[in-house]
Amino acid sequence: MERILIIEDEQKIARFIQLELNHEGYEVEIASDGRDGLELLKLRPFDLVLLDIMLPSINGFEVLRRLRLTSSIAVIMLTAKDDVIDKVMGLDGGADDYITKPFAIEELLARIRMALRKQKTSQSSRLQYKNLSVDVEQHKVNIDQTEIELTKKEFDLLVILLQNRNKVCTRESLLVKVWGYTYDGTTNVVDVYINHLRTKIEIDASKVIHTIRGVGYVIKDE
Repeated sequence: MERILIIEDEQKIARFIQLELNHEGYEVEIASDGRDGLELLKLRPFDLVLLDIMLPSINGFEVLRRLRLTSSIAVIMLTAKDDVIDKVMGLDGGADDYITKPFAIEELLARIRMALRKQKTSQSSRLQYKNLSVDVEQHKVNIDQTEIELTKKEFDLLVILLQNRNKVCTRESLLVKVWGYTYDGTTNVVDVYINHLRTKIEIDASKVIHTIRGVGYVIKDE
């Protein structure tokens, strides 16, 4: 079941949207201000955010800016202002779509379906772990939007570990998948490249790749 977060301070509107989305089979939570919305996004995974612009504590543009530092989640902006400048700011800031109040619920549902389809398509070529993002097609790695240069083997190792997140990848399997030959019990090439990779992506002593002694390596959710 896909999970949607509504960040909207007008409770009647938020509750109405929640009921309609529940009826369509979505799991929905509501945050009434920007600060609470950001906290919920840290605590639980969501597939899409419906984000109002005029919010107490932190406005929608700032919520979007902070969210885009670490996440590529689908975002649809909601606003009562039919202002071209606001639309441009939202879309340039990383929003996937924009809808003006009042809106027909059928249109909102269609835009949600479209954004989720787009997200699923892009996720197949993009991997995310905390502030680390990998674009598989473009062969790019970014940490907090700063590009990190990796060799071909380092990149392939990282992609395999991310694709198997929370699952231990043995040295044998990594050797076969990245180098294409069987582990004979003597080579330490996997360990050497893992160390190279760690020096590049584990910034400020932030642990990304965990060693499972005698077995292999894993990237796991904390």
